[in-house]
Amino acid sequence: MGLQHNHHHHEHGSMTAKAAIASVAMALFLTVLKSWAAVETGSVALLGSLADTGFDLLASLLTLFSVRYAALPADDDHRFGHGKAEALSALVQVMLVTVSALFIGWRAVVRFGDGAPTEHPEMGIGVSLVAIAATLGLLAYQRHVIKKTGSVAIHGDHLHYQGDLLLNIAVIVALALDAFLNVRGADPLFGIAIALWLLWGAWRAASLALDQLLDKEWPLEKRQRFIEVAMRHPELKGIHDMRTRSAGAHDFCQFHVWVDPNMTVLQAHEVMDEIEAELMREFPGVEVLIHPDPEGHKDELGYIPSETVEHQDDEHEHHHP
Repeated sequence: MGLQHNHHHHEHGSMTAKAAIASVAMALFLTVLKSWAAVETGSVALLGSLADTGFDLLASLLTLFSVRYAALPADDDHRFGHGKAEALSALVQVMLVTVSALFIGWRAVVRFGDGAPTEHPEMGIGVSLVAIAATLGLLAYQRHVIKKTGSVAIHGDHLHYQGDLLLNIAVIVALALDAFLNVRGADPLFGIAIALWLLWGAWRAASLALDQLLDKEWPLEKRQRFIEVAMRHPELKGIHDMRTRSAGAHDFCQFHVWVDPNMTVLQAHEVMDEIEAELMREFPGVEVLIHPDPEGHKDELGYIPSETVEHQDDEHEHHHP
């Protein structure tokens, strides 16, 4: 059984690694192709598409390294593990995306000013069609890997590349309007729209990264579910001072519980172990720290968390101070 599990785990890791490498290879190929086309055509929309592909490449590489670093087990210097490496790499990407979006906006303003037509539009359209074909191929392969492994990282990449399809179509529309239908300004306008789309993506990534770096609490539903699972234990008289945070793929939760004041340390320890085992079943991978208090004991914390649960008439009641 153990050998079978290890083989399955190895196969899972091998498939997700191949999918990540395929993603890097395609982004590298398209970055080279679009760089050449952006120089030849002078198209702002294509420049925006190039920036997006360049960041796909950077994101794939950073993700490959940061996810591996973040997955390292805790050591003497990092007792909580290395999970925040993912959030830091996301912030680096956000800064670079913001700078490039501003550069694309500036290029668009210059193009509006000089009114120069796009050169060799057919080249830009051809490159975008190649990008669409390559992206469709990668998406099909990713779907196969997600079906087999259920990988969250590959699923995130998959959603991202679906957005890239629309971006490449937008470039084709911009070049066709500008060159063939003589709609002057279509290309820089689409360029600005793509730059704004990049900024929107950067803002969302920054919000998620900062939530992790600033130890934002879990969503309310998840906290309430956690409390419900813990409160199933008959010896547990109440929960208070619950604090939660996430770092990369790791979740942490600490809380105080009320138990019978006459319990021995050994009995209290056994109760804590049983609660932890129940929580591990429902929330695999969460690191739990439980502090036992004699029933009725109040801590002077200076801050009263919104989740304080006490048994009253054998019913669970939520108090929101």
